[in-house]
Amino acid sequence: MSKIVTWITAAWTATAGAVWADGPVVVELFTSQGCSSCPPADKLLGQIADRDDIIALALHVDYWDYIGWKDEFADPKHTVRQRAYSAAAGKRTIYTPQMVIGGVDHIVGTKPMKLADLLQDHKKASKPASVSLKRSSNGVSIQVTQQGRIPSSGAVVYFVSYEPKETVKIRRGENAGKTLAYHNDVQNFIEVGRWNGRGTYSATVRVSAERPVAVLVQAGEAGRILGAAKLN
Repeated sequence: MSKIVTWITAAWTATAGAVWADGPVVVELFTSQGCSSCPPADKLLGQIADRDDIIALALHVDYWDYIGWKDEFADPKHTVRQRAYSAAAGKRTIYTPQMVIGGVDHIVGTKPMKLADLLQDHKKASKPASVSLKRSSNGVSIQVTQQGRIPSSGAVVYFVSYEPKETVKIRRGENAGKTLAYHNDVQNFIEVGRWNGRGTYSATVRVSAERPVAVLVQAGEAGRILGAAKLN
């Protein structure tokens, strides 16, 4: 998995910024090429992957690699993130396929009606952080501005890059013999910085490839998504 981030600069300013419309709903799918239950969830994510009102991300985990097929998109950091979500929800186990919507709602990733209901709920909810992204020769510039109540503990700003679509022929394991399509596979998921929730947070992330990117502003490492934006 290639790393495309070469440097990050960040700065805080005390001036108030413009208020942007509420951002898209973030859907994270924890999945694996070695999981026989995952293809329907991968397909479901593909059905919402291109929607402007959704940031759909596939985070491939590594804990199924031992059963005969090593997931080429898997990253141990994705497993760590899933475990953090599980701990935040008071759960002791993790599983695939799992979807996390808005950082707080956890569902089995093969439940389209449940997903649709949660997407509607999250679209109606106001987001306390507005996120603006701009691509330039220097990379991707980020601005985060308060437009609602931010937790006193502040927020974490994450930068994500992802591959829109890839097709893989699975040769071994539970999905042996299948050719499967994957959507919005996360290539990089990094912490840009921490924001105290006041004024405007600004940062620039230099990238070496023009793949789609997103920025998530989250309450802690596994809390509510406070704001988000993406660039295709």
